[in-house]
Amino acid sequence: MKHWLLIVGAVVLTACSSGSDNKSYYQLPMSAQTGGQTTATQGNRLLWVEQVSVPDSLAGNGVVYQTSDVQYVIANNNLWASPLDQQLRNSLVANLSSQLPGWVVASQPLGSEQDTLNVNVTGFHGRYDGRVVISGEWLLNHQGQLIKRPFHLELKQQQDGYDEMVKMLAQGWAQESASIAKEISRMP
Repeated sequence: MKHWLLIVGAVVLTACSSGSDNKSYYQLPMSAQTGGQTTATQGNRLLWVEQVSVPDSLAGNGVVYQTSDVQYVIANNNLWASPLDQQLRNSLVANLSSQLPGWVVASQPLGSEQDTLNVNVTGFHGRYDGRVVISGEWLLNHQGQLIKRPFHLELKQQQDGYDEMVKMLAQGWAQESASIAKEISRMP
């Protein structure tokens, strides 16, 4: 009888552990306005998106979810398909390229007469109340003048789940990209 219980217990544990290996990988979708553009960009204003940095808690493979005011969980089975900082940088370059006519925006140096943008993302996660949080600050070096702006967005998810959370995070990032583009376009 005891031998039979051990076998059943082992089978149950094996079944439970094999079911938890389902991993999902997420990539930020490109916004609709930048998705299909393949035209060459020309302009006399140059912008180098030098860096988009994220803290260690966001730099891992797992998508981050805030479970309380003070607790965060890094998912084991819901993972970024590529490093988050790269996804944010590529998306920012694409968004700024479409929103700044007359500018050449790139993720590599363009020459000596270029503006330089650095973004420090401190929050890019879902939250227990059904919202997503996108926060941080950006620093623009425009012809030797430094402009620094904080940002903090919270968007309500329309549905539950990681798919919706990633879509809302991408939407919030696109909104922040538009805000940065608006500030840059005001520069003389």
